[in-house]
Order: sequence, then C-alpha cells, then structure tokens
Amino acid sequence: MNRTMPRLPPRVSVLMPAWNAAATVAASLRSLARQTLPDWECIVVDDGSSDDTAAVVSDVAVGDPRITLISTPRRGLVPALNEGLTHCRAPLIARMDADDVMHRDRLHEQARALDNDSSLSAVGCHVRIFPRDAMTPRLREYETWLNSLQSADDVSRDAFVESPIAHPTLMMRRTMADLTYCDRQWPEDYDLILRALGSGMRIGVVPRRLLAWRDRADSWSRTDSAYDADRFTACKAHYLARGFLANTDSFVLWGYGRTGRLLRKALAMHGKTPTHIVEVKASRIGQRIHGAPVIPIAELTSIREHPIVVSVARLGPRSEVRDALASLRFVEGADFVCAA
Repeated sequence: MNRTMPRLPPRVSVLMPAWNAAATVAASLRSLARQTLPDWECIVVDDGSSDDTAAVVSDVAVGDPRITLISTPRRGLVPALNEGLTHCRAPLIARMDADDVMHRDRLHEQARALDNDSSLSAVGCHVRIFPRDAMTPRLREYETWLNSLQSADDVSRDAFVESPIAHPTLMMRRTMADLTYCDRQWPEDYDLILRALGSGMRIGVVPRRLLAWRDRADSWSRTDSAYDADRFTACKAHYLARGFLANTDSFVLWGYGRTGRLLRKALAMHGKTPTHIVEVKASRIGQRIHGAPVIPIAELTSIREHPIVVSVARLGPRSEVRDALASLRFVEGADFVCAA
C-alpha cells in the first residue's frame, strides 16, 4: 500500500503577503528560486487581489512545489501576515514583499548569521531602494541611516529613531514569530520590532545589501494611514512609556522641532511630560513650553535624576547630541535615548 510521507520542514519559510501584485510577484519569486540556500518554502498570501496575482503565483508554483498559494478575502496586511504564519513550517521565517527582489545570497547569509549567534532572535540586512530616479531626499537619508546599522547593538541603540529593520529584510526565529503581528493602527512591522526588543530579544544585521526594496506610490506604507508620521510617533511613545520611561512620569526633552512636538504630545497621552526642554538656540533659552523651562545643555548636570529623550531628526545633529551627552557622562540607554 502506498503511503504519502509527510514533508519535512524546510530550513526557511518565506512569508509573502500579496495584494494586486500581478505585475511584480513573478520577478520576486524568480529571485527566490535563485537562492543559494535551496531548502525553503514560500507561503504567498493573496489578500483578495482584484488583478491576476493569484493566477501568476499559481503559474509559477506549477514549476516549483516549494511555493504555496493561500487565497483569502480582502482583510488587510496584518490578517494576511498572521494567516501566512500559520502555514509556515520552518524554524526560520523570512519576510518578503511581492514587489521586491532578493540577492541570491540573502537566505544563506541570514540563516548563517542566526546559526553563528544563538543570542539573536532575528536579523535584517541592508537594502538598495529602487527606482533610484524617483527617490526623495528623505528616502535617500533613510536608506543611508538604515545601511549604517551594523549590529544588534546598533539596532537596540537606534530602535526609537526610526524602524531599524526594513520589514521585507527580516528573518526571525520561530520564537519571535510567535509574537505574531498586531493591528494597533500604526506600522505592524515597527510594532513587532519594538515588542521583541522590549521583551529582551536581540535583533542583528547582516551588513550587506541583500534586498532590492521597491518604493511604490500605491504601496501599503504610502496609502495606509497607519503609516503616517504621527502613527509612527504613537508607536514609539507606546513602547517608550512601557520601557525607558516606565518608572517615571517625567523626562527631559532635547529638541522641540516637528518631531519633538509630536513626541511630546504622544507621550502626554501616556501621562509622561517633560520637566525641561533642552535647546541650543540662545534666543529660546529661558522661555517655557507647555510649562517646561527651556534650558541650555550645561544645566543638564543639575537635573541628572530625569531621563532624557532626544528628539533630533537629522543624523549629523543627533551625533553631536550624543557626543555632548557622552562628554557630560550620560550613558545612552540608561540616562538617555534617541527617539528621532
């Protein structure tokens, strides 16, 4: 009697949500087929596409049984991701978007990084955003910053600046995937990263450009209000209030530009308010903002009991703030955190 033997779990499950991706998903799957690590499965969750996404994926899957198509009614990204997780059988789960392209070494390099460091719960990698001619200066700056992160310590240090891992580069162990994705009306990927870090997990980086990351005007991150700037800030504030600021309702805010104003307002929703605001412009020193006196850097040494939240958006000025605080013997992560 013939018996069908159960399939052994592959080394890596690739989780790919897709919505109206008929024009790009075949190229994404071809880049997966070229991987130097061949022991993978790909779970494509078609989230109720109105185009030929499902048909394109089905055609590719005919020639590659490692690809599984899951078709669902239109429910949105978070349900699609969580649906896909239930079908992933491997101990390592790699995210991939249906419009991006992997370097052929991506899965191999990331799996090796996790093999070599058991303390890591996940790793990301560097990216090249395309098409280049459509990139805004802000997006170029984000790519430069993202690709400057080299290690788990860098990810932990800069976790509140912006999302330190591009979501489609994430490869995580099952223990992190078990956290699942949450819909809190802010970016689900950033939420997962901050939850994982807040629970004590370490997330590293393979410092190679292993993903071509497509920027599209109609992408989820461009069209869904959950990715607006104030929702990113709300996510930061939520986890700052439960982590760095958990034991106090007061803090010192360094910087009161647009990002600082948004962060002050978001933290106030959690009962966290600034006692002082640090400013480098002499004309602002001595004023009050929402009752908090504006002080120069030198006065920080007299209020060491208050944690400092730095909200300085640009990389260069933020580095100068770090240097200034270090010269005053403030320790990053213990005495201050950069949150923009």
